[in-house]
Amino acid sequence: MKHIVAGIIAVFATTAVAEPLSLVTEDYPPYAYRENGKLIGSSVEQVELMMKAIGQDHTMEMMPWARALALAEKQPRHCVFTTTHNAERDPHFKWVEPLLWGRTLLVRKSGTAVNPVTLDQARDLTVGATRDDFTADLLKAKNFRKIDLATDFNLNLKKLMLGRIDMMPIAEDYYNKLRREGTEIDRVLILSEQIFSLACNKSVADDEIARMQSALDKLIADGTQARLFRKYGLEIESH
Repeated sequence: MKHIVAGIIAVFATTAVAEPLSLVTEDYPPYAYRENGKLIGSSVEQVELMMKAIGQDHTMEMMPWARALALAEKQPRHCVFTTTHNAERDPHFKWVEPLLWGRTLLVRKSGTAVNPVTLDQARDLTVGATRDDFTADLLKAKNFRKIDLATDFNLNLKKLMLGRIDMMPIAEDYYNKLRREGTEIDRVLILSEQIFSLACNKSVADDEIARMQSALDKLIADGTQARLFRKYGLEIESH
């Protein structure tokens, strides 16, 4: 009888571990975006490889950033990426990192007269940011007075090119990629430096987080992460 009970417990334990993870992200190339109906990007591929390495069933969905972040914080078995790991968010999630790291710049449309030389001079300009993204919080913390919120990065970029905002924040590596592709934007100021991560709901077990972290560590150690950065046109120095 004891053996039967032990077997039943083992089955339930295995089922709990195998329960799928719901992975959510936003449309933010080259980290995550759709091409021919498929989700791809440097972060998407890293996360998929991590899930494969640990044998974790999962779903992956793209949605507006504010919704993605809220789901990961409030719903069990949800994780969101590519998420800035900062002091404000730290206690609300369990973290697997780094999917990438780098600096965030403030950029302008090329040819405009916008040219602050300090953050203090930039505070009275209209700056676009993605709703509930860390950059919106960062701009508020740095006392920017005119923050124009949009649902996603691409909408902010369109508004910048149309002259509806003066500047917008952008990851330095993606800025370099857009410049190489001919997008007419210029670096103005450095806004911050940060690590970008996979952030999981606190219901995700510590041993699962540890296995995901180990899988990511291996991707970094064997050069896979660096290869994916190059594949998607990112110039990120090794740490």
